[in-house]
Amino acid sequence: MAVSLSLVVVFGGVLGFLLRFRAVSVGSAFVATGFGFYLASTGAAEPINEFNLAVIQALGEL
Repeated sequence: MAVSLSLVVVFGGVLGFLLRFRAVSVGSAFVATGFGFYLASTGAAEPINEFNLAVIQALGEL
């Protein structure tokens, strides 16, 4: 759970940064957020979580 929460904070910060510097519009940010929300409720959520965990573990071993 701690990994998921920290990734939410990281991705939220990146999205806020992109909005702040107008690299992405508000409409695009809304679509990206909605896509992430609906993606989390599909069968693709588990492989994505496993991939994120593997990357975090690999970075921890560096």
